[in-house]
Amino acid sequence: MEEKELDSKIERMLNAAMGGLTPHQALVKASLEEAAKVDERKAAAAKNRERALKLLAEIEKSQG
Repeated sequence: MEEKELDSKIERMLNAAMGGLTPHQALVKASLEEAAKVDERKAAAAKNRERALKLLAEIEKSQG
């Protein structure tokens, strides 16, 4: 396979892997997805803290 054909094949594979997005668009998309994950983790941590406080209150109540 000629180098030009190989380059073309690699370019098509990269384009398919990025879903037709430009490199800039792919980076923006990845950044937004990561930001969403941060928000999800914060929400999960807050929910876990709330559950832990309720559990602690129940334990203290049962020992009290």
